[in-house]
Amino acid sequence: MHCYINRKELLLDERDCLTSLMPAVMNKQNEITKWLPVTKKEVEMRGWGQLDVILISGDAYVDHPAFGAAVIGRIIEKEGYRVAIIPQPNWRDDLHDFKILGAPVYFFGVTSGCMDSMVNHYTANKRLRSTDAYSPGGKTGLRPNYAAVTYTKILKSLYPDVPVIIGGIEASLRRVTHYDYWSDKLMPSLLETSGADLLVYGMGEMPVREILKLLKKGVPLHQLTMVKQTAYLRNQGNGMPKNKHWNDIYIHSHQKCLEDKKAFAANFKQIEQESNKVFADRIIQTIGEKTLIINPPFQTMTEEEIDASFELPYTRLPHPIYKTLGAIPAYEMIKFSINTHRGCFGGCSFCTISAHQGKFIASRSQSSIMREVEQVTNMPDFKGYISDLGGPSANMYKMKGRIQEICDKCIRPSCIYPAVCDNLNTNHSPITEIYRKADAHPKVKKAFVGSGIRHDLLTKSYNKKADTSIYDYLEQLLTRHVSGRLKVAPEHTSPTILKLMRKPSFEHFKEFKKLFDRIDKQHGLNQQLVPYLISSHPGCTEDDMATLAAETRELGFHLEQVQDFTPTPMTVATVMYYSGYHPYTLKEYYVPRSIREKKEQHRFFFWYKKENQDWLRKKLFALKKPDLLKRLFPFGKTKSHPQTKPISEIMSHRPPKQKQRRDAF
Repeated sequence: MHCYINRKELLLDERDCLTSLMPAVMNKQNEITKWLPVTKKEVEMRGWGQLDVILISGDAYVDHPAFGAAVIGRIIEKEGYRVAIIPQPNWRDDLHDFKILGAPVYFFGVTSGCMDSMVNHYTANKRLRSTDAYSPGGKTGLRPNYAAVTYTKILKSLYPDVPVIIGGIEASLRRVTHYDYWSDKLMPSLLETSGADLLVYGMGEMPVREILKLLKKGVPLHQLTMVKQTAYLRNQGNGMPKNKHWNDIYIHSHQKCLEDKKAFAANFKQIEQESNKVFADRIIQTIGEKTLIINPPFQTMTEEEIDASFELPYTRLPHPIYKTLGAIPAYEMIKFSINTHRGCFGGCSFCTISAHQGKFIASRSQSSIMREVEQVTNMPDFKGYISDLGGPSANMYKMKGRIQEICDKCIRPSCIYPAVCDNLNTNHSPITEIYRKADAHPKVKKAFVGSGIRHDLLTKSYNKKADTSIYDYLEQLLTRHVSGRLKVAPEHTSPTILKLMRKPSFEHFKEFKKLFDRIDKQHGLNQQLVPYLISSHPGCTEDDMATLAAETRELGFHLEQVQDFTPTPMTVATVMYYSGYHPYTLKEYYVPRSIREKKEQHRFFFWYKKENQDWLRKKLFALKKPDLLKRLFPFGKTKSHPQTKPISEIMSHRPPKQKQRRDAF
């Protein structure tokens, strides 16, 4: 395959690439075979002819369990198939990268990478990002927009008879009619736009193993209609495959969604509920002359199954071809981190974790985690610091329903909103014990928890049936596993917006802050609590942002970790952003959509900056909020930007009415 080097993107012959870029240790041919092959030469070194499966990825190839292509590749290898990876192929030239390994026996597997390619490329304001964390040297431009679609269309043009399976987060979250923020329109399932034969959604280990077992038995891929956690298109004249164990639900057609935003919103409620059920129904949707069939998901992985996935023979390193191309930022961030579990039962309206990883927690065994701790401590450049010991929410490890039969019947998108489920076991002792064991390892100086934590689970005001393990956990966390700053995500202060976000009242964050401050003072830690907050969420107004500014100021925060809401497929908030309707109530809400609205909401976070203070005074005057002005500037002036008139005098004069202009989005 080709390699990109330097800014001119000079393309090297694959043999020259390997010769010039491999470190000296790679002179031993058997060393390179520790990685899955990425070039024809590496395939030949293994004595292979035609490959069984070829994976195409929008990310650089890092052989680590945090990178999806590596995980799927290792599973395929484990099942006895000959597999190779083509990372970040050049789609702009003569398509040499797509041809170099030939056609596989069974299928091509395509993924955009660990991020949706559009989120990877663009900010919330649709500006191109300056770096790509999953590319060598952080270089941008090594994957196309809508990468899964582009790669699949190329493969179908070159090898029309070879099946293509798409997977990864981009395929997962675009498996049904979805809103695409970057084109500002509704799009059909990625199966339709790409021409792929099969789509794997969610975490791919279980469906991929099932696919491989059936292929081994001689079942052709086009007959794989009963594999859980997959989706496919079928011509309407061909009928519907029957499964006596599955119930079917029919959602509004893609055409109906295009015509009626409320129909699109109504679809999402059914899709989300089925995604979060233990025993889900099959989802059927019409797309033109075709029928989209989404099979129900596998049940949550068992401890044994998830352990097996994390303990495949990864090198835990980027492939050697990147040796002189610069570090891969995403790898540098996680190289000394350890994932303890998957899934999230928070169900936040703006988050895609449960849509991809599932609502129920899949936890690794303590022994598996500690074996990985041992691996990390033996890495040559390990300096004694584990950067993260966590998961999507660090303090959900081993948490599940006490009575499984209750969970089996549940359709709630969240186990902790609007209240913590009475059936949920929120004991923190298992994760606290892992922290202590990692902390006690002789080669570990510090095991940090870099993942976010659910602060609401740690307050008795919200988690009313919590036991004393929450205090033990919090003290262990703050005294041993925080690097000076603890980041938590209250997300907003407004009760109305928090309800739309499926987040608890801001009062519980205040309660958590008291606990944090008490432990911090007791142990003389001098640590900082850093809240994550979001502006421009559907339903959010300037009044809400002004109140947020005042409330956080009164708590002593100068906000840093803030973001503008970005609509990504498969979230309640994105459905609201596009349609204006809440998918569960079909109630209509205000949505800040224009660039001006979004920028001005974001500006409220930074009330303390000199350049914002005059603007903020004028804005609060226009909003008729003298109380908030007094709360933000209680002394009538600030040292950095004095106010020339008393607040009461300013508020007594009305500015002339101006014609409002709504900027185009």
